[in-house]
This record gives sequence, C-alpha cells and structure tokens, in this order.
Amino acid sequence: MSLRPLRRAVLLLPFLLAACAPRLQEIGPPVDPPRLDEAAIHMPDGIDLPLRQWQPWDRPTEASILGLHGFNDYSKGLSAVGKGMARRGFAFYAYDQRGFGASPQHGIWAGEAQMVADLRVAARLVKARHPDLPLFLLGESMGGSVIMAAMTGDDPPVADGVILVAPAIWGLQTMPAIQRKAIELSARLVPWMKVYPTGVHVQASDNRAALRDLARDPLVIKETRVDTAYGLVQLMSTAFDAASKLDKPRWLVMFGEREAILSRSAVNETLPLFPETAPDRGRLAIYRRGYHLLLRDFGQYEVFDDIAAWIRDPQAPLPSGADKNAAKESID
Repeated sequence: MSLRPLRRAVLLLPFLLAACAPRLQEIGPPVDPPRLDEAAIHMPDGIDLPLRQWQPWDRPTEASILGLHGFNDYSKGLSAVGKGMARRGFAFYAYDQRGFGASPQHGIWAGEAQMVADLRVAARLVKARHPDLPLFLLGESMGGSVIMAAMTGDDPPVADGVILVAPAIWGLQTMPAIQRKAIELSARLVPWMKVYPTGVHVQASDNRAALRDLARDPLVIKETRVDTAYGLVQLMSTAFDAASKLDKPRWLVMFGEREAILSRSAVNETLPLFPETAPDRGRLAIYRRGYHLLLRDFGQYEVFDDIAAWIRDPQAPLPSGADKNAAKESID
C-alpha cells in the first residue's frame, strides 16, 4: 500500500484547517456618531442594535442600569428584571448583542473585542442620558462574562458598579485536556456545523412558563454554530481569569445553589478567586433555591430586592440573606 496519499493529506492538513477557521462577523469601519434611540442603539459602524427600556413611572429615578443578556437569548430575556427594577425606581436598558435576537448577522459570533466595544459605547450613551445618576452594568450568564472582560480590560466602560448574575465562567482552564482539544479541533474542522443539545436534560429555572417562552421564541437561537460556541468558551476563559482582577468599581455576584447550566465544579473553582474586599466593594450572594436563570425563577423578586438594596447601600446586608450563604464560597 502506497503512503503517498497519506503524505499528501498530511501536507494539506494545515491548509484545510486554515480554510475552516472559525468565522467572525464582518464589522465595518466607523461611519456615524453613536446614539441612543428609543428602540435601538446606533453603533459607530452604522448598524442598529435593538433596544428595550423600562422607566420608573411613579417615583424619582434613583439610578440607571444597562443589562446584557445571556447566550442565544436577547434583550427580551431581561424583561422581568427590567420591569422589576423600574418598579423599584431604576431606569433599565437592555440591547440585543451582535449575532443575537434581531441584531444583524444572526447566529454569527461577533468576537469578544467587538462585544466589549459595543458595551463601552452603550454604557457611555446611557450615562449621557442620565448624567446625574449612577450607572450600573448587569449581566446574565454570557452578559456577565462580557462585563467581566470589559471591566478588567485596558479601557473599561463607565460604571459605578457591576451586577453579575450567574456569570458564565466555564473557561478552558476548568476543562479536562481532552475536552479542550475536542472543542478546539471542532472549531477548526467543522466551524459551520450547528449543534442542538438533544438528550441533555438540565433545569435552567423552576419557572416553566418562562422556559416555554424561551423554547417557542423564534428569536432565541436553538441550533448553535460550532465556532460560535467556541467563541463563547474563549469569552468564558477570559471571564475566569478576570474574576481575581475584579476590583473597581464595586461588584455583586449572584449564583443559584441549583445551578445546572454551568459546570458546578467550574463555578466552585471560580468563587474563591473573587477578591476578598470590604462589603462595600464586593459581595457574593448564593440563593439556595435558585437556578441558572435567577432573574426568571419564581424567586426573582427576592433577587430584584437584593439588587435594589445593594445599589442603595452596598454596606448593608442583603434582605434575602443570600450573602450569608456565600460564606462557604461553594454551590455544592
């Protein structure tokens, strides 16, 4: 048997891998000044990222909050917390991040740098809308990862505090070597392939109505490109490294004891990395009956009350007592 075809295949392999490199969105050059419209954030490259906003209607506004949704979700997923915080006296804004919801190039990963750049622009615009109010960034799951990457980068967005709700920190550092290799090889060989989590039975929330809405919403991505999933893993790796660097501004990190979407071992490996600071600088909160989607669980109002209380007085204990549960720094 001749080995010539095998040798040819080996020689061609680097070119084949290069041809199948993970795809990123095509981002144009700056062409417009960014602006905050009623239903969209107009970005410097000329695209509009759909925007939702909720404003207090029966009391003065105490602060503004800019929310970032989770992976494959979009701004609608933050409706409950948006309405809840508006009822408590806070202006809340949430936009569809690139590649998600009704934003352009649906399903294609925009890249960590671009997602951070978009957050930087959005935060600046919301701050300009409410110049005399403190601004807080709230991120759910992947949104939390974007905030962590942004706040520990070279040019952090303007913010008076960050609220990380089940931030996605399941990075490559927490995975076995064989899993890391499989993810990296898949992203190189079949970046275009779409995967659907069939046969995986995990509970994201105890609110079944909210889960049904997610399943039926055509804008929620059900089949994920391999290279998009790989982009998420890279972002989560950055977030894992960022945990120990999260110093300023003040932060609140929230996890559910019943977390089932993120690797529990990865979460437990990350929790001790958050800096030991005074209560007014950083706070961990663990909800014993909470799931990954804390903002949509039946216990969501408890979470909303804690967020409002922490914004108003970062030194006071949280009303729910969830900060006391975090003393062991584990969700086992």
